[in-house]
Amino acid sequence: MFVYFRLLKESFAFAMNALRNNKLRTLLSLLGVTIGIFSIIAVLAAVDSLDRKISKDLSSLDKNTIYLMKFSFGPTDVPQWKREQFPNVKYDEYTYMKGAMTNTEQLGYQIFTKSESIKYNANVVTDINMVPVSHEFIDIQGLEFEKGRFYNESEANSGATVIVLGNEIAKSLFGDSEPIGKNVRVYGKRFTVIGVLKKQGAGIFGNSNDTSAFLPVNFIRQLYGDNNKYLTNVIIFKPNKGVDMEAYKAEITQKLRAYRGLKAGEINNFFINVLSGFTNFIDGIIGQMNLVGWIISGFSLLVGGFGIANIMFVSVKERTNLIGIQKSLGAKNKFILFQFLFEAIILSVIGGAIGLFLVWIIALVLSKALEFEFVLSLGNMVLGTGLAALIGLISGILPAVKASKLDPVEAIRTGI
Repeated sequence: MFVYFRLLKESFAFAMNALRNNKLRTLLSLLGVTIGIFSIIAVLAAVDSLDRKISKDLSSLDKNTIYLMKFSFGPTDVPQWKREQFPNVKYDEYTYMKGAMTNTEQLGYQIFTKSESIKYNANVVTDINMVPVSHEFIDIQGLEFEKGRFYNESEANSGATVIVLGNEIAKSLFGDSEPIGKNVRVYGKRFTVIGVLKKQGAGIFGNSNDTSAFLPVNFIRQLYGDNNKYLTNVIIFKPNKGVDMEAYKAEITQKLRAYRGLKAGEINNFFINVLSGFTNFIDGIIGQMNLVGWIISGFSLLVGGFGIANIMFVSVKERTNLIGIQKSLGAKNKFILFQFLFEAIILSVIGGAIGLFLVWIIALVLSKALEFEFVLSLGNMVLGTGLAALIGLISGILPAVKASKLDPVEAIRTGI
């Protein structure tokens, strides 16, 4: 065992010597490994960070949550011209489904509308994501409060002028003063602030709750009416745990078709979007990104492998005399073989370490600049180091075999 430690130490010394004596040649040769490891680990780190963010954003939602609306979350076989004729879901359909559906824990109604500005005294916050929803939304999404509360059923049904603010909006409007009970101005009306949400952080799908304001859906219905083509309505279903999802979706389909009077043979003029289906769609895209990253990085690693092999062949040639002396003093072929293999692996790992360091630096910079947490996990670091070692091992095999098979006499003579 001591022999192999000494061998490893000597190989590391030779690798450092190669770096010192042939800086430009060695660095150019290691560049391929560095770029390859950087590319692969950067893609994996970005994808892992994206996965973590999606999981965090959706952690409060049941993946079986269903969104019934005129649009589809993913690809569909229904032609666009036909989809454009689909009607918006209506509030009376929400009330009907609420009384008709079985195996349902919660059922809510939401309207997607345009952004607005909110004003308090001289302070104005623009581009606010307005979220008009029914009172059940708090139980569906699991909102968490820093202060105050969500509006109740009575306030929701009457379209009361009450509002719940995201954390950033509240801080921008009120600073350190108490927001609860204050009046803000939006839609030309005075709204009473009844709640402030806990800070969530940037959302992967755009606006987060920090930059959103929640208000009773019936206020928006009273303001714009039920047939406004610029609004998109959705009924949100949260089924009981353990429900057969296919049977549950079939029940929604059957009851809404009957309510809308669709005849046999007519296609559904609505889409049942299951959150798990959307996350699977996102996972598919992420998987494709991973694959493309591996393919692109593979070419860099291939170039890097040739670079390491080139260094090792040159190293064998430069040290032919030393190899002859080592063998004449009793060094076995295996010793010479491992010496050059270890050297190739060490050089490759150095290139990989540079690549990992660059990923770490860029992840820190982007995390600060974008307020998005890029994570370089231990698993990805181990993978990067392992890949670099593997590239070094493969690249060093032929030069190491060549060195180990040199005849000692010929090697000494050639080196003189």
